[in-house]
Amino acid sequence: RRFRCGWERGLARMVTIRRARPDDLLAMQACNLMCLPENYQAKYYFYHILSWPQLIHVAEDYSGEIVGYVLAKMEEEATEVHGHITSLAVLRSHRKLGLAKRLMEAAHRAMQETFDAEYVSLHVRKSNTAAKHLYIETLGYAIHDVEAKYYADAEDAYDMRRSFKSKERRKPHAAASVAPAAAAATPQ
Repeated sequence: RRFRCGWERGLARMVTIRRARPDDLLAMQACNLMCLPENYQAKYYFYHILSWPQLIHVAEDYSGEIVGYVLAKMEEEATEVHGHITSLAVLRSHRKLGLAKRLMEAAHRAMQETFDAEYVSLHVRKSNTAAKHLYIETLGYAIHDVEAKYYADAEDAYDMRRSFKSKERRKPHAAASVAPAAAAATPQ
């Protein structure tokens, strides 16, 4: 485990993880533009927050600045109820403080509590060593598949998954109670 200076621990405590609000979306988009090569139009963020408001979280510092976010959704066309992490970003100035882990845990918790998700999936660049470490070593994801030329620059992606619980432990009526919620989130 990495040693943290007192000011680093203090900085991490001064950042709050909370559900995103519509007025956070432009700051989330700005964070995305500063951190990632994959960028989205504003309407994509609006679609997510209108469809799955429980799953979108931000990291807000003591001054009210959005310093990170997780954009997540539920996969509606699948046979198994599961979530998907669309995008995760933390500003360079706030990395190595555990914020990405806290953001991901908030999204995971919401997927389980709100939608009774069986698992969560995400895509990550094969070359992104730091993200793979976070997902595999810290959060317990496993590589499920490789998607060739997934990204715009033709880099391959790992399709990663993390199971939330085994099917044996699921309540028989749980899947039936999720279907109407997932159907309600489907845009017409």
